[in-house]
Amino acid sequence: MKLLIIDDERAIRNSLKEILEFEGHTVELAEDGKKGYEAAMAGNFDAIFCDIKMPEMDGEEVLRRLVEEGCDSAIIMISGHGDIDTAVSCIKNGAYDFIQKPLDLNRILITLKNATEKTSLVKETRILRKKADNRYTIVGESEQIKHVKDVIARVAPTDARVLITGSNGTGKELVAHNLHMQSNRAAAPFIEVNCAAIPSELIESELFGHEKGSFTSAIKQHKGKFEQADGGTLFLDEIGDMSLAAQAKVLRVLQEKKLNRVGSDKDIEVNVRVIAATNKNLLDEIAKGNFREDLYHRLSVILIHVPPLAERIDDIPLLVDYFIEQICSESGMPVLKVEPAAYKELQKMPWTGNIRELRNVVERLLILCSGTITKDDIVMYANPAF
Repeated sequence: MKLLIIDDERAIRNSLKEILEFEGHTVELAEDGKKGYEAAMAGNFDAIFCDIKMPEMDGEEVLRRLVEEGCDSAIIMISGHGDIDTAVSCIKNGAYDFIQKPLDLNRILITLKNATEKTSLVKETRILRKKADNRYTIVGESEQIKHVKDVIARVAPTDARVLITGSNGTGKELVAHNLHMQSNRAAAPFIEVNCAAIPSELIESELFGHEKGSFTSAIKQHKGKFEQADGGTLFLDEIGDMSLAAQAKVLRVLQEKKLNRVGSDKDIEVNVRVIAATNKNLLDEIAKGNFREDLYHRLSVILIHVPPLAERIDDIPLLVDYFIEQICSESGMPVLKVEPAAYKELQKMPWTGNIRELRNVVERLLILCSGTITKDDIVMYANPAF
């Protein structure tokens, strides 16, 4: 591990350095708070030992600044003049631990082991979260996609309900995720329900929950998606396929912000932002009697239409490069280059399956091609019937 010791006492610095290097760690030293802060910001340390009382900048100021800068290192405060109030203050302000001088070898090593295990977990979680966030990147610089991104940026911080429309495979789910991630509810749950995939007789139980014994297979109490999303966002995908009975109950929740589980008349209050999506023309569905007009108006405070890929062909090269990087990173396949003529050939295709179809084609090309993806490769492999 890479460690930093910030202490104005040379004897302490050197003795702690010898101990930690003997344990196999790489150690750097700083003789005052200012130099220590600069070293901590410049280097990627697993842990930092920082004295409280120092010239130039005291240890608590170093701690405060490092925490404000988002330093990933475990910061362990040390002092020969510490008291309980100082220790509590340091821990509250982000220190992993507080150790009094004279330093105990066993305490140092145990604290270091525990601290670095925690920071490793934090870093790993951050990396995984970043990867998860990258899954929902909206790729493209066409005017249509710039407009979608602009609307998301404006609407996300509000609690306005959003209805997302567009053909299958255009990226409606990505829009929903971005609305949630850029909102004040980002730390709360994002719960997704595919209304088309749930049988009509189960949709009410799935959305609103049920009490034990409310029907034959209800062997225990179940919280529905609305309750699971409390404080966060509920994404109702393919809402055009929801039954009229379920639509009526969803409307009540939106109006009153409360629900009843199946088999109960007890009101349960919920604080949920609802985002809905559909590939159907809901105005046509209203005319046919398949969708409630009052629910439509409740859901469509903001309308976002996601354009089909055929209307944004200038984004295809960016999407292809993005999918190559993503797929190769996930699967360990070598990254292939794409010649300009191959991009042009891809832009000629109809893309009835939209972004989803394009990703499948890119994955197929990565598997079947070698070196550089050429125009001939597109002609040969991009058609599903190759």
